[in-house]
Amino acid sequence: MLDDFLTRAVLAGVMVAVVAGPLGAFMVWRRMAYFGDTLAHSGLLGVALGFLLGLNLNLMVTVVCVLVAVILVLLQRRQELASDTLLGILAHSTLSLGLVAVAFVEGLRVDLMAYLFGDILAVTRSDLAAIALGGIFALVLLVLLWRPLLAITVHEELARIEGVPVLPVRLGLMLLIALVIASAMQVVGVLLITSLMIIPAATARRFARTPEQMALFAAGIGALAVLGGIWGSFAYDTPTGPSIVVAAMLAFVVASLLRWPLRRGIRNRSD
Repeated sequence: MLDDFLTRAVLAGVMVAVVAGPLGAFMVWRRMAYFGDTLAHSGLLGVALGFLLGLNLNLMVTVVCVLVAVILVLLQRRQELASDTLLGILAHSTLSLGLVAVAFVEGLRVDLMAYLFGDILAVTRSDLAAIALGGIFALVLLVLLWRPLLAITVHEELARIEGVPVLPVRLGLMLLIALVIASAMQVVGVLLITSLMIIPAATARRFARTPEQMALFAAGIGALAVLGGIWGSFAYDTPTGPSIVVAAMLAFVVASLLRWPLRRGIRNRSD
């Protein structure tokens, strides 16, 4: 029988992976990895504000991530700076503001490493409930936005001509990313969240033939990475959050090695 804390860790990790995988597919298609990093870095500012104001940390992380996403969209529309420059400014500024803000909370003794790199083994029942509710909401919203998101991913200008509300759909995608970041904060930490979204999706892309397949494969690969990372953490006494990311990376490497001989075999048969 699994220990109670281990059961909660597995459930939390798998639930986050199931949501992060399909969302990561859109991040891979739209080349939004650095954007995800920017929102993840801003998560620490949400943690600091949560402590300062005495509010729920997950709620504050979500609010800050959404605000940063809206600010980024508004700045991009002005086109005064390149997108990667804006992302760099916002990512490092919000992370630094969060670290400084934590220092101003009197009498606070907080383990920043747990927020930076995750502490999935410390997930409580209330955390599990919050992850479940946030995950269900994110999945429902993703299903509702699936076709509009695909349309603007394939060709944004054509989607706009066909009547797709591009800006609201983009903001919806950012809200989804913010929700996943808030949910995954305790699993892998703010510095590693994006990797849990990007790596399984990039792995799934090598085998999937349709967008739906890629989303499902990414969710499954992410869940396997969580299980493998938790097992490796116990077997080799390593940090659990980074171990999950390493497991996802190993899955990507194995998939890449398998994909090459498969492609070569297909070419030989066609010749």
